[in-house]
Amino acid sequence: MYLVTFTGNLLIILTIVSDSHLHTPMYFFLSNLSFADICFTSTTIPKMLLNLQTQSKVITYKACLSQIFFFIVFGCLDNLFLTVMAYDRFVAICHPLHYTVIMNSQVCGLLALGSWCLSVMGSLIETLTILRLSFCTNLEIPHFFCDLPEVLKLTCSDTLINNIVVYFATGLLAVIPFSGILFSYYQIVSSILRISSAGGKFKAFSTCGAHLLVVFLFYGTGLGVYLSSAGTSSSRTSLVASVMYTMVTPMLNPFIYSLRNRDMKGALGRLLSRATSLSDRTVAGLP
Repeated sequence: MYLVTFTGNLLIILTIVSDSHLHTPMYFFLSNLSFADICFTSTTIPKMLLNLQTQSKVITYKACLSQIFFFIVFGCLDNLFLTVMAYDRFVAICHPLHYTVIMNSQVCGLLALGSWCLSVMGSLIETLTILRLSFCTNLEIPHFFCDLPEVLKLTCSDTLINNIVVYFATGLLAVIPFSGILFSYYQIVSSILRISSAGGKFKAFSTCGAHLLVVFLFYGTGLGVYLSSAGTSSSRTSLVASVMYTMVTPMLNPFIYSLRNRDMKGALGRLLSRATSLSDRTVAGLP
């Protein structure tokens, strides 16, 4: 699953960068989402695979804090880029005549930069509040990575402030973006229903349905874990939910956003053709 996620998202980035026809706002945000997905899975999965290979499940305190920080950064980036992409589709479908004016290069750059800044700041606040907590030595985290809610359950200190920060950050960086996605797709569906062509309706609903499936899978499991962090939720339930939003949805994104997209499939075919041609020339020793 990790290899599929890494390869699929890397191919998306290379395809978009190499094809000038895809230098549009939609594909710009898609390449950022793919980069965030690669980093998101790389924060936890390689360490887990190493643990399985070496049969050693030890992680240092500093490494655990680092994992929490980067996990939250790239998880928040996923949230925000999914929101920005939904807004981009809303403008393209509901206001097509003003699309190039609204989604100009400066606005796209600011949206991407704002997403990065909010993610880093939110993660930094959540991670720094852990430093005030005290832990006993040789703790066992019932998870395959240092997940913040699970780590907070193991502290000997009062976690009221930490839980407040978690709820605030989750509301700001997850609940509000999710609401924005739902509003955007509500407007999109309303516009689609006014399309007279049955074929056009089916195509639009098929695309939106696939996007929303990934969104609900990602947000449903992710929000379930973080909004129940102060409760006594089952670690097994939390583990299963974490697998869904940390491994399954990043793996599905390349299939949902690329293989179902005719422009992406065409650009990917041209990229692979150029790579094959270059390989053949290299083997033949041609200049």
